[in-house]
Amino acid sequence: MAETSRPQPYQPGAVSLFFVAKAGVFAATFWIWLLILVLRTDSATGLQVLAATGAITTTLVGVVLGARMALQHNAAIRHAEMKKLLVDISWNAFTAAGNAESAGKVVPFPTAPGDGERAGQRNGGDRVTVLDGGAGERNSGRDRGERRR
Repeated sequence: MAETSRPQPYQPGAVSLFFVAKAGVFAATFWIWLLILVLRTDSATGLQVLAATGAITTTLVGVVLGARMALQHNAAIRHAEMKKLLVDISWNAFTAAGNAESAGKVVPFPTAPGDGERAGQRNGGDRVTVLDGGAGERNSGRDRGERRR
């Protein structure tokens, strides 16, 4: 079966890459400036400290932005695969339901049983949730469906 032409998933691109490249250019500039200052003078000056601070900061910013871009890219790919999988599952369930000759071949989606079914299935030692209500509430003659409406 030929692969259909599906729209490409969102992937971080030009804008994220621009900021990573911009941080890289600034970091390279600060490192070159620091190297020039270190080679020119023998003692540490305020400009060297400024250049070193800028070099370290912009390098860290570039690394963080690059890692964020890579994580976004991977998440976008996973999201696209998940959407494709969900569409495939729903399509397969739809076609299986349409092609089924009898109701026994397709597993129906679970539905919530009524109060009468639930009360008959519960053992005496089972826990009762807040939504189920107590036995006195069930015997009061009110229907749960009417109370929710």
